[in-house]
Amino acid sequence: MSIPCLILGQPGTGKSSSLRKLDSASTLLIQAVKKPLPFRSTGWGYYDKENNPGGNIFVSDIPAEICTVMRKTRRKVICIDDSNYVMSNAFLRRAHEKGYDKFTEMANDIYSIFTTAAHLAPDVRVYIFGHTQQTEDGIVRFKTIGKLLDEKVSLDGLVTICLRTVVRDGTYCFATRNNGSDTVKAPIDLFSSDLIENDLSMIDAAITEFYALNPQTQPKETRCIN
Repeated sequence: MSIPCLILGQPGTGKSSSLRKLDSASTLLIQAVKKPLPFRSTGWGYYDKENNPGGNIFVSDIPAEICTVMRKTRRKVICIDDSNYVMSNAFLRRAHEKGYDKFTEMANDIYSIFTTAAHLAPDVRVYIFGHTQQTEDGIVRFKTIGKLLDEKVSLDGLVTICLRTVVRDGTYCFATRNNGSDTVKAPIDLFSSDLIENDLSMIDAAITEFYALNPQTQPKETRCIN
């Protein structure tokens, strides 16, 4: 069983930039919306069957395509950026359809991405990036496209690790522990601090070491934010 992890936060709070130190040779980035990377992208390139078959960025908001790419790749780190647009784009494409069956189908589609992310090879890590919303009872959680979808699937509950972006005095970091009003969570002793630097390479190394996925690799220390 692979390890899926949610990375939540509002736009511009450091989710995509946390990719900057990952090894591009071992990382697959799936973009639901094609956009430039927010850092110098040496080693990163868009997949093209004819011109760049070794590219490590794949663009799609179609759940079946995303799941197929996740199953086929040999890369050990998979990042799905702007995953909320898988739902919102589907909703816009189907806006003319009447009835509520489409919401059930969209819930099944996003659920399939999460379940596929959890059923890959045991040493694969999947980081699913998403925006947040605040519910009526004040809980900050993964953003969907409305109550009808929320009633059908609770995506935050499908993962063991959920981090959330925090910007403090101009410093971008991730919260690792629940504050009572969000869905942040992580295994005990995975991270030593409530706030850590928004460096996904350090987070991935910590997860790899914690679950003994590659004993030959020395873990990087996650830097705390005081």
